[in-house]
Amino acid sequence: MVEAKVDHQRCDGCGTCADVCPVDMFEIKEEKSYPASPDECLVCGACEVQCPKGAIEVIE
Repeated sequence: MVEAKVDHQRCDGCGTCADVCPVDMFEIKEEKSYPASPDECLVCGACEVQCPKGAIEVIE
């Protein structure tokens, strides 16, 4: 099972993860990012690499 963990202490809700995710897995709520549909994750790592705050970790 794939898990995308978001460190909410680092996340500033910029939306980069939502913008780069090819399956629209993330949503921004209350100025933080949340994996809305983790089962859709392709494990491409785009969110993890592109996050300017380093707040996302994709775990296989």
